[in-house]
Amino acid sequence: MKRLMWMLLVSVAGAAILTQAQAQTQTVYRWVDKDGTVQYSDTPPPADARSSQQKRLGSGTTVDEQVPYAVQMAIQKNPVSVYITNCGDLCSGARALLAKRGVPYTEYDPENNRADAEALKRLVGSLQVPVLLVGENSIKGFEETSWNSALDTGGYPRTNPFTRAPAPKKSEAPKVAPPPAQDGQASAPPQ
Repeated sequence: MKRLMWMLLVSVAGAAILTQAQAQTQTVYRWVDKDGTVQYSDTPPPADARSSQQKRLGSGTTVDEQVPYAVQMAIQKNPVSVYITNCGDLCSGARALLAKRGVPYTEYDPENNRADAEALKRLVGSLQVPVLLVGENSIKGFEETSWNSALDTGGYPRTNPFTRAPAPKKSEAPKVAPPPAQDGQASAPPQ
């Protein structure tokens, strides 16, 4: 009887630990956009993305080796979340800044998700978007300087660490003059 109780207790504890680990797991997508820039996000890539991959991150898992260590630490210490909709230039500018810097983030849509709207209202007292969260620091509205400052403080690099430098263009081989003609032979024309 004691053995049965012990096995039941171990099973329940194991299930609780597994449930907690699954709750802390996050899906991250990696893809190459139409301009050849590597992007990371928690939202699925657009339809025109090339070379997309889905990664699961969370406690007990390792982050993809392609994510630079500084970004891994920033994600762990100061995760980035954005409350955003299709609000025009402000929201477009906010997304562009995050993409330019290569910041992985979680996007919440208070316009189409009631739970997101309630969370945003508790956070800043209104439904004004965009709102940036870097760790515990929140910024209401989009202003590039303040967003950059918050991301800098959060440990995110200024330049996109996922952008690969374009390969140098191969130049044509230099034209070489043919060797001089010997003993009455004509030289070959240059190519």
